[in-house]
Amino acid sequence: MAITAAMVKELREMTGAGMMDCKKALGETNGDMDAAVEFLRKNGQAKAEKKASRIAAEGLCKVVVKDDKTAAVVEVNSETDFVAKNEKFQNFVTAVAEQAVMTDAADIDAFLAEQWKADASKTVKEALVEQIAVIGENLNIRRFEKVTAANGCVVSYTHGGGRIGVIVEADTDVVNDAIKEAMTNVAMQIAALSPKYVSRSEVSAEYIAHEKEILLAQIMNDPKESQKPEKVINGMIEGRVSKELKEICLLDQVYVKAEDGKQTVGKYIDQVAKDNGAKFSIKRFVRFETGEGLEKKNEDFAAEVAAQMAGN
Repeated sequence: MAITAAMVKELREMTGAGMMDCKKALGETNGDMDAAVEFLRKNGQAKAEKKASRIAAEGLCKVVVKDDKTAAVVEVNSETDFVAKNEKFQNFVTAVAEQAVMTDAADIDAFLAEQWKADASKTVKEALVEQIAVIGENLNIRRFEKVTAANGCVVSYTHGGGRIGVIVEADTDVVNDAIKEAMTNVAMQIAALSPKYVSRSEVSAEYIAHEKEILLAQIMNDPKESQKPEKVINGMIEGRVSKELKEICLLDQVYVKAEDGKQTVGKYIDQVAKDNGAKFSIKRFVRFETGEGLEKKNEDFAAEVAAQMAGN
């Protein structure tokens, strides 16, 4: 069967694959459009497997909020920042976030295995594989987290065009613009200062004991400090632990917008609660930063392109 330019154009619009790939697919399937789509999907999977060993440490975090009660944040990685700025990739990340805000999956494997809501004929994993074929880089849906507020609301904040995504959940009996503004301010604080806990009550005794053990070892290795009385050394350790907790516990951090430079986030929340006659507290937060914990590989992109063009 003769393969026409119109057929190639139609297949390309359906799949987003390259023109020569579409022409080859139609030739291999004797012009059968459905079979050609399947051919490209299978070819895309082969490409995905080939690229899977390449590090995907760039990408985007995206947050979607539904009805002020439910939110989800996802991190989808690409190999290069160039692709992270690509509109097709950004649209895919948005679709993944919209999937996550509706999901009941408990972990990433279950999430990847569920039906893709944008096209029920495939799974989330298969949709990812198709994007790898279209975009030509290794992509990875690395993680997601969904938050549902039982007794209050959620807000989101995205920083750096998707480099950091934050969700804040509050318990509150008043949900108005002032409460939401305060929660957004707190989300910005979380994005900037990256606390690990909401309050000291969440910090385990094991963590504190471990930190004290490290601090004691540091003091004992210092010729001057190690000679101080035990009571003084214990006081030094307690002081340093307290200082660390003020840095890693959200409510103990100095509020970045504080006019006096001293007000803590906890005191700020108390003031907002009083001003609005509300029972208002921060219950939970989620903070994703693109690529955190991933090794980033420096590679000569021009050389890779040249190698691919040479057939290597």
